[in-house]
Amino acid sequence: MTDSSADRVRPVGINHVALEVGDVDDALEFYGDLFEFELRGRGDTSAFIDMGDQFIALSEHATPNADEHRHFGLVVDDTEPLERRLEEFDVDVLDTRGLEFRDPWGNRVQVVDYEEIQFTKAESVREGMGIDHLEKTEGALEELAEKGIAPEDSE
Repeated sequence: MTDSSADRVRPVGINHVALEVGDVDDALEFYGDLFEFELRGRGDTSAFIDMGDQFIALSEHATPNADEHRHFGLVVDDTEPLERRLEEFDVDVLDTRGLEFRDPWGNRVQVVDYEEIQFTKAESVREGMGIDHLEKTEGALEELAEKGIAPEDSE
């Protein structure tokens, strides 16, 4: 392994997350009951749920692989309505700090409020997604400022 940073690329974001599901139609129904989303695309054994400039890829497998610790973190505009929907649809919410649940195929989903974390989107993307009214908490802004990437309007 080399020490030269010139030989390494810098990760700049996540394009998409891929989830294995038993049935794409069932997965679209399950996630559609919980989240408001638009379909980016659809194939016979796959579907792509749009998240602004990113997406979730659902891929149909006969035996999806559940894992105790593997998960993905999803950022939403407000976790409280989701908590109510999870209860309404009797989805197994995990006994953890924060909000985590498993979908019917064993995918572990950790959900956080956009306002509370350092994850941010460009103003144009936020406007296009209709979330430009969301404000970061002071703690999230401090984390961004420590990295020198705080939004301009927060300084």
